[in-house]
Amino acid sequence: MSAPDLRRWWVRLAQALGLLVFGLLALFDVTATMSDAFGVTALLLLLVPTGLAVATVPLWLPVHRPGSRRLPLAALTVATASLTVTAMLVVVTGGTVFARTWGLAESAGLIGVVFVVSRWGAPRFAVWAAVLAGLAVAAMPLRIGTDSLLVIFGLLQALAAVAAAGVGLYLRVLAAGRARAIALVRAEQRAEFARDLHDFIAHHVTGIVVQAQGARFIAEQDPRRVIVALEQIEQAGAETMASMRRMVGILRNPDAPPDAPLAPLAGVRDLAPLLSGFNGTASAPARLHVDGDLEGLPVEVSTSAYRVVMEGLTNTRQHAPDARSVDVSVRRTPDWLLVRVADDGATPRTAPARGHGFGLLGLTERVRALGGTITAGPGVAGGWVLDAAFPLRPAVTR
Repeated sequence: MSAPDLRRWWVRLAQALGLLVFGLLALFDVTATMSDAFGVTALLLLLVPTGLAVATVPLWLPVHRPGSRRLPLAALTVATASLTVTAMLVVVTGGTVFARTWGLAESAGLIGVVFVVSRWGAPRFAVWAAVLAGLAVAAMPLRIGTDSLLVIFGLLQALAAVAAAGVGLYLRVLAAGRARAIALVRAEQRAEFARDLHDFIAHHVTGIVVQAQGARFIAEQDPRRVIVALEQIEQAGAETMASMRRMVGILRNPDAPPDAPLAPLAGVRDLAPLLSGFNGTASAPARLHVDGDLEGLPVEVSTSAYRVVMEGLTNTRQHAPDARSVDVSVRRTPDWLLVRVADDGATPRTAPARGHGFGLLGLTERVRALGGTITAGPGVAGGWVLDAAFPLRPAVTR
């Protein structure tokens, strides 16, 4: 089970448990209220809290998008209605209605509302919504009396609301920190793309200039060599422009340094030295299997495939110390470049993924930017498999 699937499973389990607890509390409220014959007051104590409790379900049950504005506004409406009902009952009855419950389902629903508002609500309105819902929860026991025991129950419910707000804020801070880390990884990947493109264009433009200068001097002596030089210039220029068109939509960082240092681009043709270096430091030997001609690949596809193999070897070294072998397979078809890194290390069944850190996250961003796919998970025969597929024809034509 992958990490997103496991996360969705936990969310569904929490929703089911929440509905179960809410239903039991609502059943207790209805049963306790119907056992007391108070006429119109009993009917109000039955219908009004039940209706308000049901109104909280659409707020705390679904998963809301971060920064939602509708959520705190709806919470403000429900909390205001609850406080109004409490004030009216206290004024009308004078605090002498001795019923068995004040609406436990409504209390639990409002505590859930405090949590979701603190977790997902827009900051501008979430504070007021959480405070008002907390006051509504604290004042709710006063509907059936004003003695000291009910005041204590009100304080306990207020503490529960404060705890729910604290948990929501804690999860909010964790999510914000992860979002910032993901944004940083994505920015680093775009900067890496920019450096790769800079190196690639500098290499080809330099070659174009040198060939053009040489063609000028040999134009009169050997016209055929000029034609060959022009063909090479045309090919290099076309390849450079194709890479420019492919990557211009990826690079959105205007603050990238224009004087990035030139460095040799590592691509699929450099996998053999990469595996040699890995075999020199790891206990599990890595074997390279190549199927197809790897010449003429788009530079961004070649460098990204190299990064996939590097990430797979790194994960094997870090997370599979018991692995006895690693197989690296690179296969080229007319339409795709397929890369696989598979080891035979033990895979814990309780772990949703191995090596799913920010390295793999950034690599996923890089592969998807090229229109490819990448997956990581347990192999059919055991071990761990990292698969990536890069489209070749779309990369050439677009």
